[in-house]
This record gives sequence, structure tokens and C-alpha cells, in this order.
Amino acid sequence: MLVQQIPVRNALRNYMYLLACENTRQAIAIDPLDHELCLKTAADLGWEIKLVANTHHHHDHIGGNGPVIEATGARLVAHAQATDAIPNVDQGLNAGENLDCGDLSLRVMDTPGHTMSHICLYFEGSDDADPALFCGDTLFNAGVGRCDIGGAPKIMFQTFQEQFFPLGDSVRVFPGHDYIENNLGFTLDREAGNKAAFELKEKFTRGLNAESFVSTIGLEREINVFFRLDQDEVRRGVASSLNLNFRDLDSEKTFIGLRRLRDSW
Repeated sequence: MLVQQIPVRNALRNYMYLLACENTRQAIAIDPLDHELCLKTAADLGWEIKLVANTHHHHDHIGGNGPVIEATGARLVAHAQATDAIPNVDQGLNAGENLDCGDLSLRVMDTPGHTMSHICLYFEGSDDADPALFCGDTLFNAGVGRCDIGGAPKIMFQTFQEQFFPLGDSVRVFPGHDYIENNLGFTLDREAGNKAAFELKEKFTRGLNAESFVSTIGLEREINVFFRLDQDEVRRGVASSLNLNFRDLDSEKTFIGLRRLRDSW
């Protein structure tokens, strides 16, 4: 699989993606908000866009669908339950199905939480490429998506518990936005002694380019406070900040508490 991560550089710091089959150069455009940039990038790379895939229905992820499809004749795919919210979907996708483009195959994951009809696309890896997760607004580098615009933190936790936490450490993470520096700040606000988060934040301060940075699930376990729900410092901080009984906190309540705190941080 060939991957091109494309920063939109708008106020919301969206990422869009082109994924191409190495043999055919046929490509999938994921959430191509900036249609002109998406089409130019594909042309420069010599890739032919055959599919447009939306992770969810929010405008900053579907806003470029029409012009990309008009220019390429691509088919539009999205969550099967999002077809009323996203115009002109050609195929609704369900959990466990494969999305194929040339010789490239991605597994569809049903990942509610940010919205209730959100998909992620999972590449299982190959001899020369590590697995990869294209996760929209569910998982961010060092953070997770909001739940107050059509989602629910309890459902988000279930998505993480059942689908993301079990993933292998080598899985690359490709989110829908570049929020890593701010998210690292929140991790350190909740877990001041997190050495990995501090050192990575320092690297960005010294000039590491966020737009070329690719995290992994293994790194997220170290720097993303939403993966660190059993840490004593994290739980005690949630209990203190929200006036909860520390002994009553389990992983789910800690996750929900963190999401509540992140909403106002």
C-alpha cells in the first residue's frame, strides 16, 4: 500500500489521505475536503482515484466529495447508517467488510463515539509495510475525538476497549486532524510525570514537523492519556478534578471523566 498524508492547513487542521495500490496505482481518497489539493496530489503522484471514502458525515470530511467525484468518476462509500447524512453514497459499508481498490484491501471497522455512524479503515500489513489505521475523528495522535456533536463518551470507550486497545503496537495511526501538540499538553496536564509525552512535546518545540509525523498504537500507549486509564496518577487526577471517589473509578469511568475534562481544557 502507498500512503500520502495531505495536510489541509485550514483552521481545523484536517488531514486527508490518498491510499494507492502499488501495482495498479488505483487510489482511495479518504475525506478529501480540499478537492483541488487532493486532485493535484493524485495527478502529481500518477495515481487514479477510484473511490472516495468518508469516515463520517461532518462537513469538514465530506465537503470535497462532489468535485473529486465529478473530476474522476470515483464511487463514494461511507458507513451504511450515514447514507442519509452524506449525499450520493454509492455503497454503505458495514463492520467486517473489505474495501478493495486494485490489489489493495482494507477492513471496515464500525467505530462509533465521535458520531454514531463512523468508520475506520484498517490495513492489515504486508511483507514490506506495517499495519495502518485510518481513524478519522475517533482516535487522534495523543488524544481522542469529541463526543458532544452527535456521539457519546460511553460508546467511544467501548470502541476503544473492544477495537483499538487490542491492536498491535506496530499499527500506524493516521487521524483526521493534526492536534498532537495540544493533545500532548493535555496528557501532561493529567499525568505530569509522563516522560514519553514530555520528550515528544519537546521535540515538536525544537522543530519536529507534525505534518510528517506518524504515530503508532505502541507509542499511543505511552503518550495518549486515554490509553493510560489504569495509571494511578491519571485516576487520582480525574477523581480530584471531578469530585469523584477514587475507589469507584474503573477504566470506563476514567475514560468518560477524561473526555469531560478535555472538553473544557
